[in-house]
Amino acid sequence: MRMEILRGIRKSLLELGSATKVELSEKLGISFPTISKFLSQMGKNGELISVGLDDSSGGRRAKRYTYNPEYMLGLAIFLEKTETNYIVFNCLGEVKDAGKTSSALIDDDLKLLTHCVVQLIEKYPKINSVAIGVPGSVDNGRIIYIPGYEHLQSYDLKGYLENRFSIPVVIENDMNAAVLGYHDRKGKKKNKSLVYLYSGQNGPGAGIMVNGVVVRGSTNFSGEVRFVPQYDDRNFGQALENGNETKGAFRSEEFEIDAISRLVASLTAIINPHTFIFCEGEVDQLILDHIAERSSRYIPAEHLPNLIMSDWKQDYLFGLQSLGLELMISEISN
Repeated sequence: MRMEILRGIRKSLLELGSATKVELSEKLGISFPTISKFLSQMGKNGELISVGLDDSSGGRRAKRYTYNPEYMLGLAIFLEKTETNYIVFNCLGEVKDAGKTSSALIDDDLKLLTHCVVQLIEKYPKINSVAIGVPGSVDNGRIIYIPGYEHLQSYDLKGYLENRFSIPVVIENDMNAAVLGYHDRKGKKKNKSLVYLYSGQNGPGAGIMVNGVVVRGSTNFSGEVRFVPQYDDRNFGQALENGNETKGAFRSEEFEIDAISRLVASLTAIINPHTFIFCEGEVDQLILDHIAERSSRYIPAEHLPNLIMSDWKQDYLFGLQSLGLELMISEISN
């Protein structure tokens, strides 16, 4: 109950910008004495900032409070095959620091990742949540499928980091984080159904959102679109390779256009998304036009989603930031 009340107060103050005790009591449906008790303790802890008194309406002037955005900081890291990106942000989502390494940090013993987190926490001791994105399927912090990183298969990365740093941690699939980040960045498009496709350094993957909710599936394997059967002897991942092991940006070759178009048509028939998102740098408008035309051969054109490009790294980090912020506002104060 205490955690829920704290979470409600923090969330309300961050959303509203400021509020009085009466406003919080009415918004949260919590008694005025209880709100007063919590605000008093939060003020002592440094979580709240008093921003003055409201104008009098005939009685005692009410004190107005805002949340101290620097009280807690969050750390978001995404791990890729060739580089690692991170941001440090405050409770308003304002980025305090950002950087990247030129190499992956998911080595066999996780020493590089651990060292990176140690350095950032030493620099920013108010870090109170860690959100990490990985190129694989995740079940409650345990990595259950991550091709190319066998040492992390079935590894409880959340448990390891929480035991090491005593800070709440969330581990998320890269494309789930990206589709969440795109959705949250486009605030006016709430409750949309989206598909976000990435060619991937270890094979293609997708983030899927239906009516504003990320679809993870019964075993958290949703989005592993490489396995979607497309031809008599090939699935989507194999069709993209077409005998070529090179991975990276999509090309405008016939076999790729057809494979992607079949995937777009399949997902349109199943979830009928509003938008199908591709990563900037992996496609261009000409390729999207080819995909739209080819997809219309498999499914009526009027039902096809809008095909667009977006900044994958920005969406990915923003999604991890959203998950980290949720952890931060749910934390019990010491």
